[in-house]
Amino acid sequence: MPAKNFHVRQAAVSALRAWAKGHDYAESLVERHAQRRMLSSADRALLQAILFGVLRHRRLIDHWIGKLRQGKLDAETRDVLRVGLCQILILNIPDHAAVNETVEAGKAPVRSLINAVLRRAITSRKSLMEELDDLPPAVLQSHPDWLFKRWRKSFGKEKALSIMEWNNQPAETFFRLNPLSPTDTEIPGEPLDHAPDYFLLDGKLPTQLLANGSIYIQDPATRHCVEMLAPKPGEKILDACAAPGGKTFLIAASLGSGTGLVCTDSNQKRLPRLEENLARLGIKPDETSVHDWRKPAPERFHGAFDAILLDVPCSNTGVIRRRVDVRWRLQPADIEDLVTIQNEILNNALPCLKPGGRIVYSTCSIEDCENINLVTAFAREHGLRLKKSIRITPVEHGTDGAFAALLKRP
Repeated sequence: MPAKNFHVRQAAVSALRAWAKGHDYAESLVERHAQRRMLSSADRALLQAILFGVLRHRRLIDHWIGKLRQGKLDAETRDVLRVGLCQILILNIPDHAAVNETVEAGKAPVRSLINAVLRRAITSRKSLMEELDDLPPAVLQSHPDWLFKRWRKSFGKEKALSIMEWNNQPAETFFRLNPLSPTDTEIPGEPLDHAPDYFLLDGKLPTQLLANGSIYIQDPATRHCVEMLAPKPGEKILDACAAPGGKTFLIAASLGSGTGLVCTDSNQKRLPRLEENLARLGIKPDETSVHDWRKPAPERFHGAFDAILLDVPCSNTGVIRRRVDVRWRLQPADIEDLVTIQNEILNNALPCLKPGGRIVYSTCSIEDCENINLVTAFAREHGLRLKKSIRITPVEHGTDGAFAALLKRP
């Protein structure tokens, strides 16, 4: 039997409790709790809307809780109220469903409190909305103060505000056609003028096209680094941080096959997914193997490659719209640690280039310290030529944020 709707609210509260304890990322929690309660596809979609809505607007919702309820709240009751207020004030779910079914998700001793707060939110909706323009920007847009201040310094106030607003919008779904597995099936999407072979999904996810490898879900921002790499048939190419395989797919599409392509990843557990994705897309690399590029490269890789793609671990500040919990997990010290790791990866990959070879360094970050500042200093230190770079910011380009730089070895 399909689960009743209040089970969706229970699932949302359980997922928030697990997230707060650091058990997993939001995307994984949706799938896990939907399966656990055997939710229908419609209820799964509602669970995702609520969970993502709470995480996107968490700081604003907590501000509303403070206005509507005086006194302390235990963590679980606060999460129940977050679920309810998100439905009432963010998602505009009908009041009776949002209240009644969220109250049922709370423990019996606090149900009357939950009911009172949610009904107060309904009667206070107009005044709560009227005061929004008076709130500090980071509260209104639910970002940490330090991140807003950082972006305001880097981009200026107006652009920083626009980035935060962008991050709070539901992410669109894009896909790319697979030239290695063409299809005659009608393509369920709108082609993008600025990105050949990319489409904006229109309607339901085309599971059959995904299953047979005719398309791959991928934001257009991912293409820039591979276009900069410009792989050519006959070259030996290393995709050093390859899993789950989206950029590997673009390299193979340029090469016409997986011939000449070597893929590594630091995590053994990610290799099966990488290999499965590539097999579905009709790609068989010369090699897939585990290597942590914070450590020196295997001797057999030294001087072996014409081109290397380094899609390095990063802060993910360009993809907060998709990875909704990044803003709450990330701390300033994490970015400093990542810069150290990124430099280590560059240092260990460099000996693997042939003379005259090229590296494309890539992130999904919009932080200069991870991007242009890092590659400029690295190129200067190692006598490389920084041929070109590109920074993609979501507001300007209408895609995920990204950075790519082309370094050439003499």
